[in-house]
Amino acid sequence: MKALIHGLVKLAGLRPQTVEIEPGTVMNFWAPKETKPKNQTHTADRKPTKPVVVLAHPFAGDGILMWFPQVLALTSQYNVYVPDLIFFGGSTTSRPDRSAEFQAECLARGLRKLGVEKCTVVGLSYGGMVGFKMAAMYPELVEALVASSTVIEMTESIANRSQKKIGISQWSDLLLPETVEGVKFLFTVGTHKGPWLPDFVYKQCLEA
Repeated sequence: MKALIHGLVKLAGLRPQTVEIEPGTVMNFWAPKETKPKNQTHTADRKPTKPVVVLAHPFAGDGILMWFPQVLALTSQYNVYVPDLIFFGGSTTSRPDRSAEFQAECLARGLRKLGVEKCTVVGLSYGGMVGFKMAAMYPELVEALVASSTVIEMTESIANRSQKKIGISQWSDLLLPETVEGVKFLFTVGTHKGPWLPDFVYKQCLEA
């Protein structure tokens, strides 16, 4: 399935690109093929020619697996950028920082290295929290924000209420399952009337 999705996204004009944010920190983007960075320290030679939309993914999988239907729908009118947030997909860091602010900083610096000067950020769940941080930290970069199924910031009181509603004792039980049944439970929380899937699909998700 991943190979098929990657093929469709490439036909839509996007290519995977790895951007060095700083030594020890790299961020993977699916970006328009003409906006490759000049090198790891300078911005791209070519600027986006259409309005820029950045799709920030939730706490699951990687960016392109979450957003490929939207990519296919939007690329005719927009330059679409789909990052893997740090610790997801191809994005890694040697820094110990785990905050949404750090994610926002890396995303903003990566976009600028790809030649983006203004953008609309679309964030789902965790991606929405990163989007709020990025809009607050870089108002000259983020001209609009679309946020779905998210909060401005995950406070302790919101986290506690949400855990009680879902029926879990700690977030890692939900977000980092250790069994196939745990993956199924995660899917039921994260989707509304999702399709039936055989166990081997959940098992592959668990292993990945």
